[in-house]
Amino acid sequence: MNTESLAPRLDVKSFAQSSREISGHDALSNYERLLVETHGMGADRFLNWSAQGEIKTDEAGADQIWLHMQAAVTLHLTCQRCLAPVDSVVSVSRSFRFVASEEDAEQQDDDCEEDVLALTSEFKLSELIEDEILMELPLVPRHDECPSEVIMAAEDANFEVASAEKRNPFAVLAKLQDAKLK
Repeated sequence: MNTESLAPRLDVKSFAQSSREISGHDALSNYERLLVETHGMGADRFLNWSAQGEIKTDEAGADQIWLHMQAAVTLHLTCQRCLAPVDSVVSVSRSFRFVASEEDAEQQDDDCEEDVLALTSEFKLSELIEDEILMELPLVPRHDECPSEVIMAAEDANFEVASAEKRNPFAVLAKLQDAKLK
């Protein structure tokens, strides 16, 4: 594990009430699920992030707790065309509204456009960052132009020879049956 620290745990409510803003950069080695996606390559790279808290007043005059998060990282993925390593820049910018409980979050999440999360006193910002980066990964990582020629066909010169030499099992059975009949 790298000595670089992860994004901190937050008391989101007090963070938003103070309108704080924090930022940092963490070693990719601290994010296990992202390392799985990179097959352990690029563990010494850094993930840059920032977070801002905000209290907004809704139409009914109630205070709403918001967290705005941005993150960016260059991940070492595998090109699905040539199977060579490809660096993919992944960045996210999302805003989250916090509500009192998981039940409230589930109920409101379907009815609104913004992402709704449950309020906790020890919110793990690093897990949110990792989740959001994982969801933003390219479905099919690939080079714009592969560094080597991509072979689009497979040929085996010995395939036809091997097929011709292979004995037909039904011919063998036919010979056995003919031998029994005689």
